[in-house]
Amino acid sequence: MGSPKKKQEKARLHPRNKNRERYDLTALTQALPELANYITTNKYGNDSVDFTNPIAVKMLNKAILYHYYDIQYWEFPDKNLCPPIPGRADYIHHMADLLAEHNAGIPPTGDRISCLDIGVGANCIYPIIGVTQYQWRFIGTDIDSKSIASAKQIALQNDALKTKVSCRLQTNSKQLFKGIIAPEEKIDLTICNPPFHATKSIAEEGTRRKIKNLSGKEQKTPTLNFAGVHNELICEGGEYAFIRRMIKQSADFSKNCYWFSTLVSKKEHLKGIYKSLKSIGVNQIKTIPMGTGNKSSRVVAWTFLTQKEQLDWSTQRWPKK
Repeated sequence: MGSPKKKQEKARLHPRNKNRERYDLTALTQALPELANYITTNKYGNDSVDFTNPIAVKMLNKAILYHYYDIQYWEFPDKNLCPPIPGRADYIHHMADLLAEHNAGIPPTGDRISCLDIGVGANCIYPIIGVTQYQWRFIGTDIDSKSIASAKQIALQNDALKTKVSCRLQTNSKQLFKGIIAPEEKIDLTICNPPFHATKSIAEEGTRRKIKNLSGKEQKTPTLNFAGVHNELICEGGEYAFIRRMIKQSADFSKNCYWFSTLVSKKEHLKGIYKSLKSIGVNQIKTIPMGTGNKSSRVVAWTFLTQKEQLDWSTQRWPKK
């Protein structure tokens, strides 16, 4: 048995999350036999995966997608960010709950629901989860053409995704919505996992802390256990500057989108984020706490729509059961 603390932390995941319980490594290795090469015994005497090894982490997540999400193709360069699936799934499930508030408490499903993923990355993970769990339609954007090519290939190689995921290259790295959302286009949700480091040295220091927490060992030149290329992890000013830019630019598309949202990894950024949101006249702000393992995070969502506009939006756009 794992430690009581681990069990409690796992239970913080969303009720609809497929990975609320300990990983069934037997089932996962049956789904992806190569995973067996990366299973070790942890300090509690249980079979586990070496979370300090980026290839082991990638194999685990690939097995999760094969077994729980019926995704048979998930290939992308090892240098690119490999996302932890449970945490990414929680973001999608919480956004479904947010939409449910104006849908008689039921998350709307189907491809009339349009979601914009800012920074889709080479792994295409948010569209994978949103399509397989809710049958939503996704637009994935990125400033990196190789990431766009990889995400497109993942979508094309999986029958569930090929007609519901489109990818758009953002050619202006300073813009998040302009050049992506057409003037009359309607988006029900925007989601984003922003790069949260301001410099490479800060990113490396964070990785050193993470590896020490996982293995108890110091590493001067650590390998990122979830991998990641520069634009996936680092931007000028870090997470806070990126989110403030997103907030400012969202005002230009205030009637195109129902809910804008972003992950916020650092609690100390919230005060400034709320101030920025109020300064541009948003109608409603939601903060949704999330937690996986020993990490706490949150989603901040905002809308410019009035209550009547929100009701009209859901009535006109969302399919009714």
